[in-house]
Amino acid sequence: MKFKVLSKKPEAMIAPEPTGANSLTVAPISANDNSTDGANKNDVFDELKSKFLNEIDKIPLPSWAIIAIAIVAVLLILTCCFCIVKKCCCKKKKGKKGKKGKGDMGMKNMKGGEDDDEDDDDDVETGMTAEEKEEEPKEKEKLGKLQFSLDYDFSDNKLTVGILQAADLLSMDSGGTSDPYVKVFILPDKKKKFDTKVHKKTLNPVFNETFNFKIPFQEMGGKTLVMAVYDFDRFSKHDIIGEIKIPMNTLDLAQPIEQWRDLDSAEKEEPEKLGDICVSLRYVPTAGKLTVCILEAKNLKKMDVGGLSDPYVKIHLLQNGKRLKKKKTTVKKNTLNPYYNESFSFEIPQDQMQKIQAVITVLDYDKIGKNDAIGKIWVGSKATGTELRHWSDMLANPRRPIAQWHPLRPEEEVDAELAGLTAKK
Repeated sequence: MKFKVLSKKPEAMIAPEPTGANSLTVAPISANDNSTDGANKNDVFDELKSKFLNEIDKIPLPSWAIIAIAIVAVLLILTCCFCIVKKCCCKKKKGKKGKKGKGDMGMKNMKGGEDDDEDDDDDVETGMTAEEKEEEPKEKEKLGKLQFSLDYDFSDNKLTVGILQAADLLSMDSGGTSDPYVKVFILPDKKKKFDTKVHKKTLNPVFNETFNFKIPFQEMGGKTLVMAVYDFDRFSKHDIIGEIKIPMNTLDLAQPIEQWRDLDSAEKEEPEKLGDICVSLRYVPTAGKLTVCILEAKNLKKMDVGGLSDPYVKIHLLQNGKRLKKKKTTVKKNTLNPYYNESFSFEIPQDQMQKIQAVITVLDYDKIGKNDAIGKIWVGSKATGTELRHWSDMLANPRRPIAQWHPLRPEEEVDAELAGLTAKK
């Protein structure tokens, strides 16, 4: 029995099948699967690309135009994105500045040199610019004050203006004083101007002078009274200290008025155009004869109520400030462009020509009252500008008449120059 058992062939032992996690069988991954997915993706991309190109081909535009449009669209999108980002950043910065309290002791508060930046930020937040900050109202400069009186005579249609005194005037001279006087006139015509006497070296002059204006009461509403205080200067243009302008329609003229008013700074006005005059000069050395011919004038200032003037010309020959001779033309009625062609001769030795000044004044003739000067010029060896050139051309061309146009200048300006020449001598 034992032998039979041993003689049997042993059978192969089969291990039991694993259970749980060990029972999962892992299939080998082949390279063919990856290649299949990639191929699918490429096919999709190629398909989209072909569709996109087909759609572009349908657009009735050349390829370069489509590319250009695409570039412009991209640039626009980038620009919009940049603006949006910048705006958001600015808002954040402003928010941070707004949250910062006045009592915060930051690094900027510790450094005095950076306070200006905070001030600038405040100005930006309040909408103020640097120019507006400069235009903030400053304290009014004190120029002084003037006492005056006004009285209207209804029966005679006469306005009487009294210039009584001034006080605390602004000093205009280097010595801390002024030489004040007051100029009184009525706007808008400016036909009649009155000047007070000049008071030397004082800031509190007492004038006590009155001036009369003939104005119908019906016209008073459109008039403005001007009282301007000037500093007299013998050798140059008189400087204005200040002025008072009073619209007559703001006053009750039923009773006399007397009051003090502060001077206001005078508005800078452009030089008033007075007109031009054409003059011919001729000198004959052998005969010692100077001939002045008044040819014509143009664009003269309107002096009459009707908008015209009655101009005539007066010629004065001066030597060292003294009047030697005087001539005048005829009066031309109702015109601002008179034609004269009138000649006047003066006997002057050649050795005296350097000391002579010929003063030419255009005036408006008035039957009643004083003839008002429209403008003035003067020629001579001490003159300047076109007036000196005209005189020099005459001396350089003996026996020949030399004609030239000259712009008329204010009477007081020319008188100041002539007075300065006399004072220097």
